[in-house]
Amino acid sequence: MTLHLYDSKSATLQPLVPVNPGKVGIYLCGATVQGAPHVGHLRAAVAFDSLIRWLKRNGLDVTYIRNVTDIDDKILNKSADAGVEWWAWAQRFEREFTEAYATLGVLPPTYEPHATGHIPDQIDLINRLIEREHAYADGQGNVYFSVASQDDYGSLTRQKLDDMRTTEDEAQIDAAVEAGKRDPRDFALWKAAKASEPETAAWDSPWGRGRPGWHLECSAMSRRYLGDEFDIHGGGIDLRFPHHENEQAQSHGAGWGFARLWVHNAWVTMKGEKMSKSLGNVLSIDALTAEHPAAAVRWALSTVHHRSGIEWGPETMPAAAAAWAKFSAFVERAIAIADEVPASEIALPASELPEGFVTAMDDDLNVAGALAVIYEHMKAGNVAIEAGDTEAVRREQQLVRSMLDVIGLDPASEQWRSGLGSAGTAGGAGSDEHDALDTLVQAVIEERAQARAEKDWARADALRDRLANAGIEVADGRDGATWKLA
Repeated sequence: MTLHLYDSKSATLQPLVPVNPGKVGIYLCGATVQGAPHVGHLRAAVAFDSLIRWLKRNGLDVTYIRNVTDIDDKILNKSADAGVEWWAWAQRFEREFTEAYATLGVLPPTYEPHATGHIPDQIDLINRLIEREHAYADGQGNVYFSVASQDDYGSLTRQKLDDMRTTEDEAQIDAAVEAGKRDPRDFALWKAAKASEPETAAWDSPWGRGRPGWHLECSAMSRRYLGDEFDIHGGGIDLRFPHHENEQAQSHGAGWGFARLWVHNAWVTMKGEKMSKSLGNVLSIDALTAEHPAAAVRWALSTVHHRSGIEWGPETMPAAAAAWAKFSAFVERAIAIADEVPASEIALPASELPEGFVTAMDDDLNVAGALAVIYEHMKAGNVAIEAGDTEAVRREQQLVRSMLDVIGLDPASEQWRSGLGSAGTAGGAGSDEHDALDTLVQAVIEERAQARAEKDWARADALRDRLANAGIEVADGRDGATWKLA
């Protein structure tokens, strides 16, 4: 295949050349299960889901690892504040993340290892680093990585060690851990147990009871499941430093090749600020899917280039729902006219897909370019429908659905097919009554669109009010108007 991905380390597009021909190993930093998932958390999972689907379309055998951080300072602090056992707190939110992934049609990883399930691997890694003189114990139960001992420290983020003040995440810094460092820029590999923390949050080790530092788990688990060297390491752009820089340092210090390519996705922002709980601008998956189809939420997350930020605003979901409704309506009409192309014929290999689509996807997963090709084939399908060309309709249905499936959005897939028959609404199973209502409402919407085009605002408002009085809510989006029962 000719897939090129933007490598954050080299800041260049690089060809994917698998460590093992025909196979691809991917490690994605998953959730720290400290709280409920929101769309910002799901950005990486959705972006990498499209990558994995595309790799499989190219005939590659993918081993996909997405970890769960089920113990860290944040989980311990929040569970303590809530008066809940830390492991129960973590398990509660892990379930919510699992449900959110499923709601958005994200394929499950090959393996989903937990930090607490790989303590021996992490202790073994620390011992290896001490033996190789990259780590040291302070005699008080803490162990640190010596960043000055690693010649390439800072190479991932292209920083100089002399310019750094700390290599710890600000949220992970505490006085007890800082006290034993030989250099304030070193970072913790193992943290001594504290009297203020639950006894169950500590494990026996050669340095006394304690728990691993945040970065250690990913180095240990990626090697466990993918080997000394693997193809792609991914995550949100905010993880590049210090988390990924420290992962690389640990793994290189251990003598492992680690990741060949680093692929990072940009943030979801609101008013220019990263979506986070601390800013109070969280949009939960449950809240969004209560008002819009889950497929439309996925559309909003997966049809923007993974390295481009998503500015979430009032128009985001109406626009996504409108675009999704158009494709759903086309697939529904195509199936009615030319029968449904079976699922076994939908996952076309890359060699059988339109050249423009393949070129776009191979260019760092350029979904905007890929969508332009999908739109072209949907238009061709609509022309074929109007012409009554059943053979062409069936072919375009197959191509459109196959391309949409690469981004996880085939309207007739098992995941999304319940939405067919309700293209103009926020959900529902569809019926003859709905089809009749949709025909009437669309006629008024088209009349209103004509009035707006003619700048007859009074008539446009009157038509909208007519629908509102009938209990029908109209939402204007970039791709046109959609409706739902208010």
